[in-house]
Amino acid sequence: MTISDNAVRFAVAGWAAWAPGLADAAAWRRWARGEADIGGADEPRAGAVPPLLRRRASPLHRMALEVACACGAGRGQPAVFCSRHGDLDGMLALLHQLAAGEPLSPASFGMSAQNAPAGLLSIARADRAPSTTIAGGEDGVADATIEACGLLADDAPEVVLIVHDVPLPTLYQPYADEPEWPYAWAWRLHRSGNDLLRLSWEPAAGQTSERPGEPMGLRVLRFFLAGAPELVALRGRRVWRWSRDG
Repeated sequence: MTISDNAVRFAVAGWAAWAPGLADAAAWRRWARGEADIGGADEPRAGAVPPLLRRRASPLHRMALEVACACGAGRGQPAVFCSRHGDLDGMLALLHQLAAGEPLSPASFGMSAQNAPAGLLSIARADRAPSTTIAGGEDGVADATIEACGLLADDAPEVVLIVHDVPLPTLYQPYADEPEWPYAWAWRLHRSGNDLLRLSWEPAAGQTSERPGEPMGLRVLRFFLAGAPELVALRGRRVWRWSRDG
């Protein structure tokens, strides 16, 4: 794994993903080939998390915990969580309570924080390893990957990257700038290995962000699972280039 002025390289030593209708790795690979879709009433089990903590977690949190635990997070290695919106359903419920003059539940307030999944994971696994939570807007997945690579460069032997999101609540749907689905995935990152990837970037030079048919997090996962040689994305103020490197 190396970091230069405008590129990072890393290896994916393992992965996990969850979404309604996609139950296992084979289903995800069919999805990556365009042979399956996200959809259905499935809910993440997050079975590795004790029931007391699981009951406090929102669907978004349980999705993140499902893939984090499946990818081996919470065993002493740093973790980087990434969600563009976080648990906006929970936050909106709190705002409605404030507007009605009702007292807020401290537990609900704590679970509305962007880093709630990281806290739940550390408690569930009694793990004191550092964690970071990224909310980088259009650039969030790339920013989180760079953060994870920074931890690798700082001598962490392994970092788990967890990307998770759900559709915006109905009230905020007019402001959505890309299609949205509930999904979560995790990568276990090493400095070197067989599946070596490269992420590079450059200024967008005044170009307008593209409006793709799926969220950036799913585009990156599709690139990875489909074995595509490259993914180029114009998001925010940068052009991001994901590619195989070896």
